[in-house]
Amino acid sequence: MIEILADWPLTTIGAEFDIQQGKSLSPSARLGEKPRPFLRTSNVYWGRVDLAVVDQMDFTDEEFRRLSLVDGDLLVCEGGDIGRSAVYRGPSGRYAYQNHLHRLRPKNDEIVPEFVAHWLRAAFTQLGIYEGVGNRTTIPNLSRARLSQLPIPTPEPTEQRQIALILNSVQKAIETESAICGKLAALKSATMAKLFREGLRGEPLKQTEIGEIPESWEVSSLGQLSSENGGCIQTGPFGSQLHARDYRAEGVPVINPTHLEGNRINHESVPRVDLAEAQRLDRHRVEVGDILFGRRGEIGRHGLVSQAETGWLCGTGCFLVRVRSPRVDNAFLSYFFSTVEVMKWLVSHAAGTIMPNLNNVVLSALPVVLPEISEQRGIVNLLDVIDKNLAIHSRKNALLKALFQILLSQLMTGAIRVKDLDLAEVGHA
Repeated sequence: MIEILADWPLTTIGAEFDIQQGKSLSPSARLGEKPRPFLRTSNVYWGRVDLAVVDQMDFTDEEFRRLSLVDGDLLVCEGGDIGRSAVYRGPSGRYAYQNHLHRLRPKNDEIVPEFVAHWLRAAFTQLGIYEGVGNRTTIPNLSRARLSQLPIPTPEPTEQRQIALILNSVQKAIETESAICGKLAALKSATMAKLFREGLRGEPLKQTEIGEIPESWEVSSLGQLSSENGGCIQTGPFGSQLHARDYRAEGVPVINPTHLEGNRINHESVPRVDLAEAQRLDRHRVEVGDILFGRRGEIGRHGLVSQAETGWLCGTGCFLVRVRSPRVDNAFLSYFFSTVEVMKWLVSHAAGTIMPNLNNVVLSALPVVLPEISEQRGIVNLLDVIDKNLAIHSRKNALLKALFQILLSQLMTGAIRVKDLDLAEVGHA
């Protein structure tokens, strides 16, 4: 068990909360005369109640009175991701809840529901304090009896509120960044759909194998483009040529399908081989503008090689696509490969049923549409602006999530005490 460093008294959930499970969902309840809104486990996330989609079933007046949520109730999932919890903050008497949720209502003002919600998250997901508390039937579940026995620390209410404020502030920032990332991703998707159908010049459209495009755009194939000026389409080294046992802590990085992310090459956890091994595999070295495709799994997954990856190796499980045509901007090509139409074409032509995969024949036959080079670059410039903003906010989101995990562990074990922190800025987060 993780040691709690703070001198906090311990109590139990049953001692501090009134616990009540909700109503069972049944076919007869669906057909009742008084459908009322109710929350289920799908509405409860760690630290957040999502009311975007709320189900309904029949409750009698007495049931709805007894099972209606009030502002400040703590909801805890009984099954699935057991212990997942969040505080309901909203109008009292508007929603009931189903039996797979425990409703915890504080018995007094000495306990802060948000603090306990964060404690449960730390205990279940990080600290291992409640490991094995679920009843083991077909699906693990957290019974009311076991929930009531779970120990919880009880700092002074002021400290509970301060801890909750810090963690809530970081979580709110995460939600804000996640929302921005979602809007930017949607903007990018809509912008790509418009640009690759209509272009920049308002031309009449013509029909092609992969949908409508501007009349002046050329239709070629990836095989044709890669055959010009020493380009190629080639597979990465076979398994017999490169093994996991060849990887080293230092050396030349190897790009595998897991590193192809968002049209770019992800540098995290990239394996390496020593210089001698890299020289033996020299034909698989990548250069700026190369595009790597994953051969199996998520069909169409690819990444554009930048200056930062020059000289790295195309790994096993990837295709290396090299286009050196003066009439092609390879960044345009990479964005084009991310369009819905190309993804559909690749999926429909991929070999295999259980595990679809790409091969040289399929990639060579892939239709490619090309405006003249200045229009390609104009399209790339527009999409790059969105991509750069998306990368900034995605990075901020990742850093905030990492910060939250550290703070959750440190604050809940007393390794960091709020009395030692400057909280002046927290209320403005």
